[in-house]
Formats: sequence, C-alpha cells, structure tokens
Amino acid sequence: MLELKLALSQEKQETKEMVDIYKRYSTGKAHKEELKIANKQFFDLLKGLGLGVFALLPFAPITIPLIVKLGQWVGVDVLPSSFSSTNKPSRK
Repeated sequence: MLELKLALSQEKQETKEMVDIYKRYSTGKAHKEELKIANKQFFDLLKGLGLGVFALLPFAPITIPLIVKLGQWVGVDVLPSSFSSTNKPSRK
C-alpha cells in the first residue's frame, strides 16, 4: 500500500507540472523540451484512465493483472510510468 501511495503521489506531482507547462505554452513561455515532458505525462494520464475503466468491472482483481501481463507479452507498456517497476526511485 505504501508503494501505491508513493506512485499516486508522484503521478499527482507530475500532472500538476504538466498543467503548468501547458499553461505556459498557451502564453508562449514554454520550450519544446518542456512540451515533450508534458505530452509524455498526458499519455501516462491516459494510461491510468484506461486502467481505471477496467477497475469498474466485476472481476477487476483478475482482469487488470491479466491486461498488464498481456501488455508485457506483446511489448506494450499499459502502466503509467510511476507504477512501472523500471522507473522506481531508489530509497535511501
């Protein structure tokens, strides 16, 4: 549960940064590199929303892990970056 809380906290912070970058871009004050970061976070947000749809299904505890495994088998990352095991920050 602690890892889930940390991942959700990271997603929240990244989403706030994304909105800030989009606001600055609308006024012409953001760089292309920042826009790429914001777009990456936007796609992460869409991934989370996509999995959220499956959380509403009756057999979600079975369905979601199956979708994640199927995505790994096919080579598609269906989890947002903060939930991915390859992007875990190291704890000190």
